[in-house]
Amino acid sequence: MLPVIAIVGRPNVGKSTLFNALTRTRDALVADLPGVTRDRQYGICRVGQTPFVLIDTGGLVSQAEGIDYLTAQQVTLAIQEAALVLFLVSARDGLTNEDEAVAAKLRQQGCKVLMVANKIDGTNPDIALADFASLGLGDAVPVAAAHRRGMEALMSEVSEILPPVDEEEEEEDDGRRRVAIIGRPNVGKSTLVNRLLGEERVMAYDMPGTTRDSIRLAMERNGTLYELIDTAGVRRRSRVDDTIEKFSVIKALQAIERAHVVVLMLDTREGLTDQDTTLLGHVLQQGKALVLALNKWDGLEQEHREQVLSELDRKLQYVSWARRIRLSALQGSGIGELMKAIDEAWHSATRTMPTPELTRVLRDAVESHQPAMSKGRAVRLRYAHSGGKLPPKVIIHGNRTSSIQPAYRRYLENTFIRHFRLKGTPISVQFREGDNPFKDRKNELSDRQKAKRRRLKKFTSRKRKS
Repeated sequence: MLPVIAIVGRPNVGKSTLFNALTRTRDALVADLPGVTRDRQYGICRVGQTPFVLIDTGGLVSQAEGIDYLTAQQVTLAIQEAALVLFLVSARDGLTNEDEAVAAKLRQQGCKVLMVANKIDGTNPDIALADFASLGLGDAVPVAAAHRRGMEALMSEVSEILPPVDEEEEEEDDGRRRVAIIGRPNVGKSTLVNRLLGEERVMAYDMPGTTRDSIRLAMERNGTLYELIDTAGVRRRSRVDDTIEKFSVIKALQAIERAHVVVLMLDTREGLTDQDTTLLGHVLQQGKALVLALNKWDGLEQEHREQVLSELDRKLQYVSWARRIRLSALQGSGIGELMKAIDEAWHSATRTMPTPELTRVLRDAVESHQPAMSKGRAVRLRYAHSGGKLPPKVIIHGNRTSSIQPAYRRYLENTFIRHFRLKGTPISVQFREGDNPFKDRKNELSDRQKAKRRRLKKFTSRKRKS
């Protein structure tokens, strides 16, 4: 499973800013005030090819009372869950009594700690870092999170400390199609798993939060091997009071990262909620193949059904490529269509796309719709090739590609999806800018022409003398 890293420190040292910088999001609220973050924020970050779960925590104060005491409890739980703690201090403020109190707490917990000195800009790094040596937690890594400076050095340090990947996990590619079933509490995830397995394998009960952890189950259907991952329901943080349930969020994020295909279950009786779209955002952020399962469909009136479909069409235009399967996990209707959609999504996400065909589709797309010019100069897109699978990646080489607008990128993505008939998976289009691959050949030709002209000139000169 994914390792967990927690960002810990006193208030107003830039923990949320660092969280946003590492996850490349704006999920954490940032303000120049202490105590803005009180609950934990979760995100996925990558060190090279290694992903991990990152937790943003509230600020620790030396004398915690009231809301500060509850915040301190949240931080303690995050420290216990984490494989590594990033202890954030402020190079601009220097060492404070609160920093010493946080350091003492970390020593008591006995966790792995990497000290990070934020707000290093505008200071003398040698003097600023020397101030924290007395804490006895090793050398601090200097960063300026607001300007994303020092992130590479920090990630290099993190990669050396992170626990190594489990060899069994790394070698466990036995051809199984890993399917994570996610959704809010009480939408029928465990009921669906039991229906797929044909037995009461996991507990299903009409109470939110029955499933606490992510459960991995093997299944075979029509000669194909699957691994089903039943996850705990994810609720709004303001409604999550139980300590164990809080950390089920981490398990759900880990399940999404592990899966080849994600089934997001929606309760059609309640419609699309903010929690559903938040989960959907995590799936899209990780580029996973997706199937939307509209559960409890059998108990709806026709007018309600039309209303649900209209709402989904309006709010989920950005995932129009994901199939929507109407089913009843309890009654078993729609299960065959769901498995068909999962297989389609898996095949699309692992589709092989030859370079000649990709380049031909690219040229046709450019001829139909040219990219906008960059400072009066045309953008040249030369050729495309596959950059990977799960999800499919297309690498496009050309000149002045940094000026290509997001709308044109989406146009190319939709073009490739239509041509290759991809269903249930997003596609990632990336641009590479470099020298003309035929540049050296042109130089060689030019040198040959010059040598030929010299020989012709010499021959002409000798002929005139004779």
